[in-house]
This record gives sequence, C-alpha cells and structure tokens, in this order.
Amino acid sequence: MAELLPAIEIETGPKPDAAVIWMHGLGDDGHGWSQVVPVLQLPPGLAVRFLFPHAPTMPVAINNGYVMRAWYDIKDADLHARADLPGVRRSQAQIEALVAREHVRGIPSSRIVLAGFSQGGAVALYAGLRHRERLAGIVALSTYLIDAPGLAAEAAAPNRDVPIFMAHGTHDPVVRFAWAELSRKALEAGGWKVEWHAYPMEHAAVMEEIAAAGAFLRRVLTVSD
Repeated sequence: MAELLPAIEIETGPKPDAAVIWMHGLGDDGHGWSQVVPVLQLPPGLAVRFLFPHAPTMPVAINNGYVMRAWYDIKDADLHARADLPGVRRSQAQIEALVAREHVRGIPSSRIVLAGFSQGGAVALYAGLRHRERLAGIVALSTYLIDAPGLAAEAAAPNRDVPIFMAHGTHDPVVRFAWAELSRKALEAGGWKVEWHAYPMEHAAVMEEIAAAGAFLRRVLTVSD
C-alpha cells in the first residue's frame, strides 16, 4: 500500500456517504482548491467528504529542477512526452490508497469522484479510468490525457462508461486548449462520454465552470429514490 498523503478534509454534512478526492495543480497544495466546496452549491441533503491531498515535493525538470509540490515530473512541453510515467503511477498508487481508506470509512467506489486541476486533473483521469471498481465520476479541469495509446489496454472494465466532466480555457498558455481537445477526442473514440465545457479564460477557473462542476457532482452523487 502506498503512503497515505496528508489532506484537507471538509464534510458537507454528518455521516457522509460520498467522497470527492480533488487533486491540486503543480506548485499548489490542498488548501488552494479546498475553498471550492461552498461554491459548488451542493444541496444540503448531500453529505460529501471532500479530500484535498497535498502532493509530495520533488524537483520539476521543466522548471529548472526547482523543488515544488507535484504529482509527477514534467520533462517536456510537448503533450506526448510531457509526463513522467513512473511518477504518474506513483501518484496513482497514492490516490488508490486514499480511495481504499474511504472504503474502510464506509464509502464504496461507486460513491467516490476523482477530481483535479491541471496536473491533478491528469492524475484523476489516469487513476480513475484504471480503477478496478466503478467510480461515481471524474472531474478534469484544465488538463489532458496522459498516455492515451496505453489506455486501451489498461482501462478497467467497470469504468468503461464512467461519467467524465472536462472543462478548459480557450486561451490557456500552460496546458494548451488543443491538447484538451485531443484528449477529449481520444476518450470519445475509446467509447467514453465526456461532458465538455470551454470558457474564454487562461489556465484558471471561473465561476460558471465551478457551477457546472457542482451540477455534475449533484447528478452523479444524488441517489434516486
């Protein structure tokens, strides 16, 4: 079992029966995105435990080896050579450990959403599509699909139709909009249905995007009577 990462925990109600594990971007930490919870405007009756883990610190090659919080090393600005796959898999194992702890606390995979921004969104997609039990959904903001060629062989059958929410800025200079579009098309070609949103912004988030993500969470986590 991988190490259990420290995380900010926020519960929207007593005895939560659902969880959202939300990964931050490069150089950030769990505190940054923890402020999103009230903005999502989840209904009072939906008791969710939000986890905002802190990525470990490591040297990042594309930033001249500067040590910062990162889910994996970034070696190149090119989409296909960008991510350090061993580092991605290490982060995947760390997210799996957080999912396993939620199982111990009484929340099954079917009530868990993996979410993230930028690097964190890339890990949410990578780990979520390979998770061995059905998840409630995946939220991927301002991000891209890592190792699209390997996904066909590695995708887990229970998540072949997992709901995916993707949103991206059309003026993003960090993770290019074209990369996100290629990622979406690769997912759709693989059979996944992607709820896609584009906004006139850079590498950031806007209120309309967060509201749309909140609506997605309500849909995938609300249990019908």
